[in-house]
Amino acid sequence: MITKVNVSTIYECSLERAFKTPMLCDVSKIHTGFGIMPKVTHTTDNKDWGKPGSCKKVYVAKSITQKGGFASVDNLIERKENQYWIIQVDNFQSWMLSFYKFVGRWETEKLANEKIRINYTYSLHSNNLLLFPFCWIFGKTFWKTYMKRVLKNIKGMIYNKEPYQYE
Repeated sequence: MITKVNVSTIYECSLERAFKTPMLCDVSKIHTGFGIMPKVTHTTDNKDWGKPGSCKKVYVAKSITQKGGFASVDNLIERKENQYWIIQVDNFQSWMLSFYKFVGRWETEKLANEKIRINYTYSLHSNNLLLFPFCWIFGKTFWKTYMKRVLKNIKGMIYNKEPYQYE
């Protein structure tokens, strides 16, 4: 079962900056925690991150739902320069309502000079029919709110010209 969640916004910046910032900057400044979602502290095994087929291990702070430490793996599935990224988050180290993977898509669309529309979508994959109503509610309420916070964090990084950590 799949729950699809989408949010969008407009950033006033270059297309390149809107495209690269969420994937190539410091992820701990993007995923800063919220409610049951722990703050990302760092990643490892990320030397090729930014290239399709690459992956990185994600580590988080201790929270109500996580013991802290290694939490999941981010896999870069596809990158179409200045258009979209597709990533998959899996190998979750704690139980998450029967979710076994999240597939994220970050799309950029140039509307005008220094005006970029962002379409940010996650497909949350679960494998327990009995828990699906809870998964759907989680996706449409909590996860959607969390995604909006991520957009806000990325916007701040864009406007502060946060340096890229990867190519």
